[in-house]
Amino acid sequence: MAKTTFVLDNGAYTSKAGFTIDDEPRIIPNCITKAKSERRRQFIGDQIDDCKDVSGLFYILPFQKGYLVNSDVQKTIWDYIFGRDVFNCKMSELDVIVTEPYFNFLSIQEVMNEIFFEDYQVDSLLRINSGTLSAYHYQKTHPEELCCLLVESGYSFTHIAPYCKGKKLKANNFHFYMKYLYKKMITNSFRSNFSAIRRIDVGGKLLTNHLKEITSYRQLHVMDETYVMNQVKEDICFVSNDFYSDMKQCKLKNNTIQRDYVLPDYTVIKRGYIKSPDKKLEGNEQIIRMNNERFSIPELLFHPSDVGIQQMGIAEAIVHAIKATPEEMHPHFYKNILLTGGNVFFPGFRDRVYQDVRALTFEDYQVNVVLPKNPMVYAWHGGVSLSSDKEVNRMMVTRQQYEEHGVSICQDKFDV
Repeated sequence: MAKTTFVLDNGAYTSKAGFTIDDEPRIIPNCITKAKSERRRQFIGDQIDDCKDVSGLFYILPFQKGYLVNSDVQKTIWDYIFGRDVFNCKMSELDVIVTEPYFNFLSIQEVMNEIFFEDYQVDSLLRINSGTLSAYHYQKTHPEELCCLLVESGYSFTHIAPYCKGKKLKANNFHFYMKYLYKKMITNSFRSNFSAIRRIDVGGKLLTNHLKEITSYRQLHVMDETYVMNQVKEDICFVSNDFYSDMKQCKLKNNTIQRDYVLPDYTVIKRGYIKSPDKKLEGNEQIIRMNNERFSIPELLFHPSDVGIQQMGIAEAIVHAIKATPEEMHPHFYKNILLTGGNVFFPGFRDRVYQDVRALTFEDYQVNVVLPKNPMVYAWHGGVSLSSDKEVNRMMVTRQQYEEHGVSICQDKFDV
């Protein structure tokens, strides 16, 4: 096995990449962008930092609805990451750990195999779910705990996945699943695997798009300003722990929730910011006023039905996923709820998950919700930990094995 291992947590919004000897990964946008002001030039990954005017950006995304659908775009981004501008990798001497989404399509898996073994000629490869790396990292840092319930809220989806000793759990009761099959509450992927994993079709992309829509309807047309409005969402939104009380507060004259957000003009103001209440506007500064939008946008994670998505919210999905596991394991899962993904950065997210789950389960169960220091790169650190484990040799597929056995060896070894 090669000495150098590279961990690539390949998310739909950002790629977290780096060698196992690095302290922290490099976070690179997983997209190609073009700007109105520089139409002839395309910006790959974090080259967007060089763009002087990011208004009206045009995005070329390799992922759609959580799955890799444009391998050419993805390979262009990977070429940039592995190339001399970023990591300058010698691919033939490299072991690669790369993540992929839950319930990934077989055709996409085969494309990934071909890219890494035939195009990049890597020495060995491990395809794995990012949630599995997070669960592995949690087990390593909490050796006294055998179970954890992963809540991974990312760009496209929110997944709730029960793990025991680093392994994904199957559903406990066949008849339990057939009942929900009849009600059409789970997908074809669930039908084939009888998995205990739950998926909610709400992620950061939907939240940003919804914020664009209601801001465009109420104040200012911003439908083309995805980049800016995503910054607004990250800067100003929070998760409410008492939704109806906060809604009443928004109607009062002495409103403590309302904030004014100064939009960038890309001449003086390069990035938007929240205006202090006592500061007066200078020049031609343009603002948008955010009131109940601050907490009603993240509320979709807990009540998707607010925008017509007839699915469970995070708290209900947590309880539902745990009920699909053996009953004797339930207390262990409630005690080890692990939050990862970009959406968990919203202030109040952890407290809201705890509050709602606590209300939905038995008093006898201890509920503990763990929010890591940096949940976005938690899976990457799990990959670093896994690379030093002797078990990784059994999990990886070498280029020699791939050339001898073809894609079948990958399907047998990789548990995705």
